[in-house]
Amino acid sequence: MSVGRSPRETPEMESFYTRFSAWTPLSNKSLNRQLFQERVALISHWFDLWTKKQQQEFLFTILLRCTKSQLRFVQDQFSERIQVAKVDFSTVLPRFISLYIFSFLSPKDLCAAAQVSWPWKFLTEQDCLWMPKCIKFGWFLPYTATEHEYGAWKHHYIACVSNLDWLTPREAAATYGTLNEPKGEDEELQARQREKCLRKIIWEKIALRKRELFRVRPPWVSGTGCSRFFESRCRPRLPATVRDRVGLREALEKQLVLASLEALPKRSNVSGRHSYPLLSKKNWRGVFKNDDSPSHAFQTHFILISSRIPAYEMVVASVRAGVTSVVYEHSGVTLESMLQLIDKALDGQKAQSMGIFSDGDSREINLLQGYKIGIKNVLKPDVRDFWEKLGSYVAPEGEGGHVDLFVPLGASEAGVEVLSQLSQLTGTLFTAPAGIATGSYQHILSDWLGQPQERAPPFIYFSESKLLMWSSLTDCLEDTLKSARKQLSPLFKELQKHISGRLIGQFMFDTMTMTNILNNQEIAQALADGLTELSKENPERNVLEDSPRRANPSLGKNDPNFELLVQLERKLQTDSAVKRTRVVGELLQSERKYVQMLEIVRDVYVTPLKAALSSNRAILSAANIQIIFSDILQILSLNRQFLGNLRDRLQDWGPAHCVGEIFIKFGSQLNTYTNFFNNYPVVLKTIEKCREMIPAFRAFLKRHDKTVVTKMLSLPELLLYPSRRFKEYVHLLYALRLHVPADHADRGDLTTAIDQIKKYKGYIDQMKQNIDMKDQLSDIQRTICGCPTLSEVNRYLIRVQDVAQLHCCEEEINFSLRRYEHTRDLSLFLFSDALLLSGRRTSHAPFERTSKSTYQFIASVALHRLLIEDIPDSKCIKNAFILQGPKHEWICATEAEDDKFLWLSVLQNTIKRTMEK
Repeated sequence: MSVGRSPRETPEMESFYTRFSAWTPLSNKSLNRQLFQERVALISHWFDLWTKKQQQEFLFTILLRCTKSQLRFVQDQFSERIQVAKVDFSTVLPRFISLYIFSFLSPKDLCAAAQVSWPWKFLTEQDCLWMPKCIKFGWFLPYTATEHEYGAWKHHYIACVSNLDWLTPREAAATYGTLNEPKGEDEELQARQREKCLRKIIWEKIALRKRELFRVRPPWVSGTGCSRFFESRCRPRLPATVRDRVGLREALEKQLVLASLEALPKRSNVSGRHSYPLLSKKNWRGVFKNDDSPSHAFQTHFILISSRIPAYEMVVASVRAGVTSVVYEHSGVTLESMLQLIDKALDGQKAQSMGIFSDGDSREINLLQGYKIGIKNVLKPDVRDFWEKLGSYVAPEGEGGHVDLFVPLGASEAGVEVLSQLSQLTGTLFTAPAGIATGSYQHILSDWLGQPQERAPPFIYFSESKLLMWSSLTDCLEDTLKSARKQLSPLFKELQKHISGRLIGQFMFDTMTMTNILNNQEIAQALADGLTELSKENPERNVLEDSPRRANPSLGKNDPNFELLVQLERKLQTDSAVKRTRVVGELLQSERKYVQMLEIVRDVYVTPLKAALSSNRAILSAANIQIIFSDILQILSLNRQFLGNLRDRLQDWGPAHCVGEIFIKFGSQLNTYTNFFNNYPVVLKTIEKCREMIPAFRAFLKRHDKTVVTKMLSLPELLLYPSRRFKEYVHLLYALRLHVPADHADRGDLTTAIDQIKKYKGYIDQMKQNIDMKDQLSDIQRTICGCPTLSEVNRYLIRVQDVAQLHCCEEEINFSLRRYEHTRDLSLFLFSDALLLSGRRTSHAPFERTSKSTYQFIASVALHRLLIEDIPDSKCIKNAFILQGPKHEWICATEAEDDKFLWLSVLQNTIKRTMEK
């Protein structure tokens, strides 16, 4: 369109004049700017719609049309926005930071860094870097460097390294002498003769011992077994005459050995101790060991307590005086390491009775993680070997020995079969609770199946008042101590070690000279370990000795296994109708209590909230009420109907009546529970969100939670009851079927109902396990800095081990002569399919005694690609092993020998299971 002024146009219309286009205003800047932005937006929109090749052609065309000044402007914009990444840090950082970075390099690396550039040469030759390296070896500058002298300490280091003076052992002995004084030929000959006589005495003693044991050993004992286990198991079977003869011979040999040692010349080697190659510490203990007590008396009662038991600390505190107690970790422990703990606690003796306090149900024992021992796997080789060795630690049945399992195996047929198999396998009487009481661990206070004692087995090991208090508060204690144990367990473990070491150090410093302290470091370490072990045990241990209670002498005279089976069968057949009535009564009573807890939710929470909603003073919206309470109300309706059916059936109860069909009908309506458990996480999150966002609901919960009406429970705690009720259903159904005759009409329905309820309980347990594993992995991922995503299918944590990472200085020489240096601390996280390595750093806060550990991710290795190599102990290294991955290897060492044994055992078993999968 042409541009110009018409004669009819006025001056006010000048602002709308256009140039080259009727749409570009000349004088009106605001309109001009607005139109320009619109066109830029339009071109940008077109640019986004073009293909990549079209965009490149457009940019090329625009850059060709630009002038030099415009291109320079584009270059300046790019240089300001995009910083150069590859910059020499020594030219950007302050000088003291650059020097601090270079201080971590070795002398060889510093010399290599000096050849990079002139700034690096200037920094790496500073005296502040080389002076500590020279002083470390005792190389001091022979003169005082001037103020402007440069690189004096570096030149001095190079001069000292290039002119090192070293002497051969012969030259050193000729120049400085030796610590061993020369002896004459007669003295040397006499010393050798006395040592030969001493060895001969010991060899004769060992030969005599083997002959006596060979005469009395049973035919099933292997001759290739460990001598320590062989001696501890077979020694009590020696006849009295043999024991007297052997004891007299040992006393005479002891006097000869002491006389020989006193006659030996006093000579010392470099370490200041006399060494005998053929006499290890174990042999010395065997030579001087004197057992004055009769070997046939079994005075020890032994109890194993699992860490999975809720509030197991209270259980340990309730152990009676004279009873040996050992707490073992449920996760991260193998059957082999568990036997080692038992052997170490008994110290070669046999227990009058042994109790195992672990988790489980009426069909199997949840002994360890991955070892749920039931009728299906009790005869597997590893499990069978464990029980056989465990039975060898207990006195024979004829002498009153028995094993007490604190698991309600006596409440089901499968549990009774497990007891029978264990008794036949070990030749030892096994007992278990036959109780039907519902509630957490209430079964241990009921009748015991195969009970051979006048006193109930729980009160043989535990104080009655303390155990009753623990059993009544188990649920509350478990929920309360779960988080506290998780947070405080690592702290208490480290604090225990520090306090033990500090006590021993202060004692030695007050009573010994510095020379004696340096020469007795091994004794100090042994005392510190002893204090740590004593703190783990019952403080009243070995203060009083309980007299052993003998079992019925008529039990097991001819055939103990046959008599045990007969006894179990008679106990099951006695008063079956009465016991069945008791079980049904317990079922009705527990169901009534369960429905009452659900009615508390309806009456205390749902009814007031719906009333407030109807009165236009709503506390919660109708949608939130529906989300939180709809499923639990449907469960209440279902269980009220179930309770009514049970009540009607028990009104005219008789031996011919059945309850299995009622359970089958109830099991067909479990979709209501499925909806509740699927929405359970959403329900809890809704409660928390409404508590935070709605002050009226927060005040409502504050008025009603943990009151007398709600049994001192909160709303989330009341919602726990549906998940716990199914465990009670399974337990009661097994106990009911145990007392139902085989030809009874109710037996088949009970079997079907057990399968239904047990299958559904497995679904609940799997859901709970998945949530726990996911939360555990999330906590570990938050704890470790730089950790990759850990959430994987079927991945769970097995064990965490703190180790020290070592570096081998001389890899070409023999293992026994290699020297290692400690580089950093590591924490090894063993998962079911991988091993994660992280660096551990401990920091202290001002005015605080406690420390804080932080973790930095290093690497993760799949277990099927991980190799383990053991490093034998030497003078330079203890408790070490090598973890070799596809690209790197790590030399690690644990603080204690037991930690290494447990860690390697668990790691190898996990790798084996991974390879089998």
